[in-house]
Amino acid sequence: MNWIDWLNAFFSSPAHRSGPDSVLHRLTEHLAFTGESLLYASLLAVPAGLLLGYTGRGSALVTGLTGIARALPTLGLVTLVVLLAGVGEGAVLIPLVVLAVPPLLVGAVEGVRGTDPDLRDAARGIGLTHRQVLFQVCLPAALPALLNGLRSATIQVIATATVAAYVGLGGLGRYVIDGLALRDYPSVAGGAVLVVLLAVLTQLLFAGLLRYALPPGIRPRRAVN
Repeated sequence: MNWIDWLNAFFSSPAHRSGPDSVLHRLTEHLAFTGESLLYASLLAVPAGLLLGYTGRGSALVTGLTGIARALPTLGLVTLVVLLAGVGEGAVLIPLVVLAVPPLLVGAVEGVRGTDPDLRDAARGIGLTHRQVLFQVCLPAALPALLNGLRSATIQVIATATVAAYVGLGGLGRYVIDGLALRDYPSVAGGAVLVVLLAVLTQLLFAGLLRYALPPGIRPRRAVN
């Protein structure tokens, strides 16, 4: 069988249309893992990144921590968490949060640091507090960088959330992991294609968001016939 036959067999299977192994159910599980891990990562990384970017301190610390986090093998971290805390959602969420923090942190730091210094000085000159300058001036200017960091984090988490299946949890990874174990290659092919499609759709969504996050003067203009 070729890929087309495998995909046809996968998507035409009644088990993948309804029930606990349906595509919709597995997709919902996958998105739940992704959304929850991104939420926790954002709560950790974005406030810290905004503060570090505004004060200009801790650049070496950010570089070191993000480098270490990116170097950690996700599957190895999942295995370590399982050994320490047992099987559960934490075994997947902790590694996914660790994976998502670096791009979010870097996006927040670089976004705030990239704010025009003259704009910041002018805001301070008219009496704004540091808090007001950060949230009313720097944060809007940092929005494209923040969204770019969120885009990178989201795509990485979507691709990596398949490891949930290694510890018996759900998500699209169940098709890949169970398919490999059972030599059910249509399931492997279907699961892989679904993960790729989800990542591509996410990329397109953020491309649109990034376009409208740019200041109006530098947005790409549509060609006029």
